[in-house]
Amino acid sequence: MHDAASYADVPYDAVVLAGGAARRLGGVDKPAVRVGGRPLLDRVLAACAGARATVVVAEPRPTARPVRWAREEPPGGGPVAALDAGLRRTTTEDASREEVPTEDAPQHTPVSAELTVVFSADLPFLDEATVRRLVTALRTTGAEGALLTDADGRDQPLVAAYRTAALRRELAALADGHGGLAGLPLRRLTGALDLTRVPDPLASFDCDTWDDIATARARIREHGHVLDEWISAVKDELGIDLDVDTGVLLDLARDAAHGVARPAAPLTTFLVGYAAAQGKGGPEAVAEAARKATALALRWEEENASPQPDPGPAAG
Repeated sequence: MHDAASYADVPYDAVVLAGGAARRLGGVDKPAVRVGGRPLLDRVLAACAGARATVVVAEPRPTARPVRWAREEPPGGGPVAALDAGLRRTTTEDASREEVPTEDAPQHTPVSAELTVVFSADLPFLDEATVRRLVTALRTTGAEGALLTDADGRDQPLVAAYRTAALRRELAALADGHGGLAGLPLRRLTGALDLTRVPDPLASFDCDTWDDIATARARIREHGHVLDEWISAVKDELGIDLDVDTGVLLDLARDAAHGVARPAAPLTTFLVGYAAAQGKGGPEAVAEAARKATALALRWEEENASPQPDPGPAAG
């Protein structure tokens, strides 16, 4: 019997569909629209950073992490055609073998992960925990797909995990039955699959209109994780990947401000980060530097609070 934690490291591929026309946004480049200082596409890519292979179906653009690119045929052919194009690019042969095979070279069979997560590029609140929940739901139920449902109970097939073999089977059947995949609605694909559903009104929230964008931007500051959002945005902007205990740094800033002077708070946290970087350390180095700086700030506070020693009677 497996528990949910045992599926945390199950290999999966990711396909992100980012090539829609965004007509309800006036045709702007929706994946590039920023929420919390980060493009919507980068937010989705961060959520599926654990994927073995990540394919974005769209015209190539700068992204916060490396991905593979694909394009449906014809461009603008709809989500089913886009999903098919992305799925074809998840194979390890596409990923690791750029050279032209020769007659004497060993033949490599393309291999995909057993599971594929499929997301649209307009999900501001998708996170790694949600991806793990989808993968766990798929593995524990034995279904062919696990998808989120929104606040109204509607299926969200582009916030989902699927068995790769089942996707390939139904895509091939649709292509044979319709002479191609262009223009087909997603329900033609998902309607043939055995699905399980995971309710999540927040992670399934997508941005189709400017009102949705405004709601997402406001909710980031209201849903209790504004510091996490800010730190993620800063790390993306600076190109660093480091998980630190923000509580330790906030405590350090408080102690420096209280025990020394208010301007000491940001300066001290900067110096702690710099010291950890100089030592080429990770989260442990940051924690150790913060511990030392906190102890120093507390010593300063004790000195300030202690009465001056009585010098005793003056010598006669």
